[in-house]
Amino acid sequence: MRVVGGLAKRMIRARGSPIELILSTERREALEGADYVISQIRVGGNDQRVIDEKIPLRFGIVGQETTGPGGFAKALRTIPVMLSIAADMERLSPQAWLINFTNPSGLITEALVKHSKARVIGLCNLPINMVHTVAGYLGVAPQRVSLDYMGLNHLSWVKGVYLDGQDVSAVVLAKAIEEARQAAKGHSLFSPELLEALAMLPCYYLRYYYHHDEVLEEQKKAGKTRGEEVQEIEERLLAMYADPHLVSKPKELEKRGGALYSTAAVSLIAAIVGNKNEVHIVNCRNRGAVADLPEGSVVEVPCLVGAAGAIPLTVGYLPVMIRGLIQSVKAYEELTIEAAVTGDRQSALQALVNHPLVPSFGVAKALLNAILEANRDYLPQFFSNSAEVW
Repeated sequence: MRVVGGLAKRMIRARGSPIELILSTERREALEGADYVISQIRVGGNDQRVIDEKIPLRFGIVGQETTGPGGFAKALRTIPVMLSIAADMERLSPQAWLINFTNPSGLITEALVKHSKARVIGLCNLPINMVHTVAGYLGVAPQRVSLDYMGLNHLSWVKGVYLDGQDVSAVVLAKAIEEARQAAKGHSLFSPELLEALAMLPCYYLRYYYHHDEVLEEQKKAGKTRGEEVQEIEERLLAMYADPHLVSKPKELEKRGGALYSTAAVSLIAAIVGNKNEVHIVNCRNRGAVADLPEGSVVEVPCLVGAAGAIPLTVGYLPVMIRGLIQSVKAYEELTIEAAVTGDRQSALQALVNHPLVPSFGVAKALLNAILEANRDYLPQFFSNSAEVW
């Protein structure tokens, strides 16, 4: 905090901004009287992330911090902590908006919606990056582009693209397919044949489903997980941040990921403060927007954002091509939340059984045992009354 906070203060001074930045590790001090709370926490740090990524690899499943068993482990650790923060907000800043970046963002946001009274909107940088990608295909400013976007966090598709209100979906899809076709083997996120079959643009994280075996092989050959890479990048970044002469973001930061997070957050908060009633793609309670999912589910869809928060725009029924995958992952998310809140092992096992990347009951059971043991210090709710792993 001292190093990153020091850089932030220098950046503020260099721009002559009147912003006062206060650093604190006391939650009460940070939350009391707040209007907006932005959360981006990692329970267990990067060390635990690496464990989350390595356990699935032992079972022939991709190791990823938000998707599959890795995301399951992260959610179990994170949900109780986020609910504790939300409970403090209910007392100290009941009118505040919680802008949740903490991953897995949609799952964490649903836990907060169902088990707290905090006003919460889940946010991810993936939708805004997709807008910028599409704008790049078209050679136009991102502000001119709007997306017919649907799904869950890290499980979303773009069904339609509009430029100044005109449908240009076919043009964009053709450009994406051609880009994939021209890319060298192994350097394209998705095969051109897949994009043609989908007739939609899938988000980055869908490669873990559509190209699972190829990604798994890449991860095995890499020699280190993404979490281990991040540890090395962050070590270098902190050394740079400590330089008292640094007053801007170093180029190295681009390797860390998370591009446009700040843009998405500031734009969202500005829309609420200014009651702009403008469209943002965020994670919020479904309220019937996606007809194939429960009212209380959290979905990632275009919303009208103003002083009242995020009101989801109607999506309707999901295309058959993607409906089953979304419903399976949503079932997994609901059961994961129940398990994290109650410490119920049966719910935890059911969650993994429901996840499309887990191939069998036997693998699900072995995964759960490994995950609980590796997270014993963070998951007391699963070890009460001297309970043992099956």
